Amino acid sequence: MSSSALSNGSQVTSAVAAIIEDAAGRVLLCRQAGGHRLWGLPGGRVRAAESPVHAVIRDIREETGLETEILELIGLYQLTGDGCGASTPDLFVHVFRGRIDGDGGPALNAPGRISGLGWHDTDCLPEPMTATTRTAIADATARRTGVIREVQRDAEPEVIDA
Repeated sequence: MSSSALSNGSQVTSAVAAIIEDAAGRVLLCRQAGGHRLWGLPGGRVRAAESPVHAVIRDIREETGLETEILELIGLYQLTGDGCGASTPDLFVHVFRGRIDGDGGPALNAPGRISGLGWHDTDCLPEPMTATTRTAIADATARRTGVIREVQRDAEPEVIDA
């Protein structure tokens, strides 16, 4: 995990995610196993001395068992705000568009982190969803690339029963 101080003294953590679509144009989403059980894109934190591209390929493999080719950068998203509490650090997320290498579907490989995987139509996305996921999918659907955005955290949703 890499983190650094911003000029205003707050901390920022680097993360990665990928938008992966199937042949029908549905996007692959992961549901968190803990906390608020939000739906999000496959991905995770960038480890020390790891590039964002290597981190997203590794995290997708760990969470879904899929080998992924990274095609392009959708955008860089700084998730900020105190929707989840004032002590939550900013999160700087590199969101890529990826393509599955080979055949086969996703398999739940990280049950401690992920409680579910599913393909979802972009016009009928599940809730609750992370603010970064919602914003990045909208950018990807509009075929934008190289986006740089600040995204405000949503207020904490109700914790959904398992």
